[in-house]
Amino acid sequence: MTMESWIAIPMINLATVGAMMTVGWIFSVLRRNVTIVDSLWGLGFVLVAGVAFWTGSGFGGRSLLVLVLTACWGLRLAGYLTWRNWGQAEDHRYGQWREKSGQGFWIVSLFKVFWLQALFLWFISLVLQKAQLSAEPSRFTALDLVGTAVWGVGFVFESVGDWQLARFKADPKNRGRVMDQGLWAWSRHPNYFGEFLIWWGFFLVALATPGGTWTIISPIVISMVLLKMTGVPLTEAALKTRRPGYADYIEKTSTFFPWPPKKDAS
Repeated sequence: MTMESWIAIPMINLATVGAMMTVGWIFSVLRRNVTIVDSLWGLGFVLVAGVAFWTGSGFGGRSLLVLVLTACWGLRLAGYLTWRNWGQAEDHRYGQWREKSGQGFWIVSLFKVFWLQALFLWFISLVLQKAQLSAEPSRFTALDLVGTAVWGVGFVFESVGDWQLARFKADPKNRGRVMDQGLWAWSRHPNYFGEFLIWWGFFLVALATPGGTWTIISPIVISMVLLKMTGVPLTEAALKTRRPGYADYIEKTSTFFPWPPKKDAS
């Protein structure tokens, strides 16, 4: 892989996700609902991995592995979020931005929502591109296997957690109640924990390639977002006001990393 290719392919990917988000923005303007950007998030990583696979000349086995793992994760996430948000009102986060921006939100959203997420997506995806574009080692290593295993555990936590929560919400008897069953009895955010593991798994695969250490920035950024920014803090702030029993749930359930729930004091 030449230096020109190391630069050209990531730039192609930046243009690709930018174009995808621009199309999504046009659709959001017509529908007056920017929540579609949530579905485009996972899909964008699949496009990046696809471009890197088809245009790169790295070790084919590792490049295909990353493409398959990314496609399984990204397509599932995009499909789940599309199904969850279909026919619903605009997410309250974007609704607040729309209210603050007034009549100009239609153009503000292009920069503040869609292109910003395109840039963020591309930056995080550098760990995928590094793994796919490296020709060496031209074989699978222990780090590839460990990374895939970590990814697998994360995928189970994220997908099963989402499925359990969707089933819980679908039952009218659970309206207003706190989900504290299944994986949610061991962690208040098992889906976020799964996302956390998925990106650390990708990093381990990239670490198998020469000079892959710097890609640790991708899982670190994801971890910070989940633990300190829009993940756990934002979700919990909303649930504390909407779920009367959430304070009790906090007392007995681990915040993020799975741990046996505390027994009720008697």
